Amino acid sequence: MIIATTTEEVRHYVREWKENGLTIGFVPTMGYLHEGHASLIRNAAEENDKVIVSIYVNPMQFGPSEDLDSYPRDPERDQTICERNGTHLIFFPKVKELYPSGFSSFVEVDGPSDGLCGSTRPGHFRGVCTVITKFFNIVQPDNAYFGKKDAQQLAVIRKMTKDLCFQVNIVGCPIVREPDGLALSSRNKYLNPTERKAALCLSKGLNEGLRLIENGVRKAEIIKSAIHARIEQEPLARVDYVEVVDPDNINSIGNIEGAILCAVAVYIGNTRLIDNFTWEEA
Repeated sequence: MIIATTTEEVRHYVREWKENGLTIGFVPTMGYLHEGHASLIRNAAEENDKVIVSIYVNPMQFGPSEDLDSYPRDPERDQTICERNGTHLIFFPKVKELYPSGFSSFVEVDGPSDGLCGSTRPGHFRGVCTVITKFFNIVQPDNAYFGKKDAQQLAVIRKMTKDLCFQVNIVGCPIVREPDGLALSSRNKYLNPTERKAALCLSKGLNEGLRLIENGVRKAEIIKSAIHARIEQEPLARVDYVEVVDPDNINSIGNIEGAILCAVAVYIGNTRLIDNFTWEEA
């Protein structure tokens, strides 16, 4: 497995692989990898000749009061997980490699980035889109893999890829959960045992909403109220949002018809967690 730290190193291997007719799968991450990331890497390895994983805690997508400095990091463990799951090259860039002195170009996607996390984390998706655009230009992947837990991010990346004519197939991969239902996240590390148990209110709330939909309820407000009430039964929980939206454009909907995304963001103590489900009429 190759460890690269510069753009030129990555481009050297990409050029060599492309010249030999090999396909490239790309998995962008912020490190502190878990089984969710591993599943993305395995999917990429199954569908491509070569797999590149980027490990980069992108400062541009963190707000001033967010957890950039404390975001969990374990590069040695990350390398082990990458190698075990089929990675051929890890790109470990330094901040100055991607954002050199004088950097002043940004990518913004209006529409799907406006609501949900876009409302409560101003500038977040500008940071995501800027760094993913840079990675797409460097890696030139045939396929890029993103987890559906970050459903809004997936919608934003799909829109950006289409609008900017990137020749990249965007692959959304299923949410990976702990046996008790908690969606895997690098930020789960922040939770103490009591908070870890409390965090189950996200999946329990979403399950309540899904149950109502499957039983024929079609008013989004009823679904949202039920999820909100279930989450608020947990004393350590503070709801950021509970929304029912179109999964492609992230616009709020009133009546459930066709495909929907039901998404929540909840603070457990000081830790902000997100989760969701999608549903479509059979």
